[in-house]
Amino acid sequence: MAFWLRRLVVAAGFCILSSCLLFAQDWKTAENLPGVDVSKLSAAQKATVLKVLREGECSCGCNMKLAECRVVDPSCSYSNGLAAAIVDAIQHGKSETEAIAAANASKWAHVQAPKLLDDPVQIPTAGAPVQGPQNARITIVEFSDFQCPYCAAAVPQINAILKTYPSQVKLIFKQFPLEIHSQAELAADAAVAAQKQGKFWAMHDAMFANRNDLSRQNLLLLAKQAGLDMKRFEADIDSTEVRETILRDVQDGNRAGVEGTPTIFINGQRYNGPITVETLKPILDAELKHGAAVKQTAQIKH
Repeated sequence: MAFWLRRLVVAAGFCILSSCLLFAQDWKTAENLPGVDVSKLSAAQKATVLKVLREGECSCGCNMKLAECRVVDPSCSYSNGLAAAIVDAIQHGKSETEAIAAANASKWAHVQAPKLLDDPVQIPTAGAPVQGPQNARITIVEFSDFQCPYCAAAVPQINAILKTYPSQVKLIFKQFPLEIHSQAELAADAAVAAQKQGKFWAMHDAMFANRNDLSRQNLLLLAKQAGLDMKRFEADIDSTEVRETILRDVQDGNRAGVEGTPTIFINGQRYNGPITVETLKPILDAELKHGAAVKQTAQIKH
C-alpha cells in the first residue's frame, strides 16, 4: 500500500503545481524526458527512442506510457530502467523491434514483488507512545497519519493483534503526517500535546474516529472530551517542542525508508504486506518461533 500511496502522492503533487492536461500534452511532444539521456544518439536514433517511449507501456502498474511516466513520476525506477535499456539498444545499432525486445527482457519489464520483510533497521523510539509490555518479544513500530483513511482502517487490525498477543507484542507509534493531508500536521501536534498529559491513546482513538474533521475547533473539543487540561493543551499544541518532536519522527521515518502511511516495522523489519490480522499472524508467529530458537541455541552454547 505504501508503494501505491507514494505514486499517488507524486501524481497529486504534480497536478497541484500544474494541470494534468498540460502534462498529458508535454510527454507527447517533449524532445527531452527526465532521466533519459539521448545526447549520444543521432537525430534518427533519438526519434526512434522517443517513438518507442511514447507508445510503450510502463511496467510499474501506473497505466501510463513510458514517456508519460517519465514526466509525471521521474522517480519511477521502472520507466527509467526501461528507457535506459531502449536507449542503449538503439545506440548500439539495434532496430526498434530489437530495442523493444531488449527492454522486455530486462529486469524492469515486470514489477518485482518486494520482500514481505525488509532487512532490519534501527529506529529511534525513546519517548514515543507505547502500548503493550515493555519486555515484549516483538516490537511493532507504526508510522501513521491521522487523516489517512488507510491508517484509520489499520487501527482495528493492529488492536486485534495486540489482543491476540497481549504479552508478546508491543506497539510504538511514530508521527508521519503527509503533506497531501491538510489537517494531518495539526492532528499530529494535538497527539503529541495529549501525550504530554498522558492522554495520547485516548486522543489517538478520538482523532481516528473523527478523521474527516480534524480542524482546530474539533481537536479542541476532542481534547476537552478526553479530559485534558485545556490551557496546557493549547499552549503545547503550538509549541516548538511539539513541532520538533514531529519533525524528528518524520526524519526517522525517512531514514528508515517510509514512503507512505501506514508503514509498520516488525522488530525493525519493514513489513510490505497488507495490515490485517490474517496476514500478520503468520509473520508474528514465525518471528516468535525464530526468537525462541535463537534463545534455545544460546542456552545450549552457554
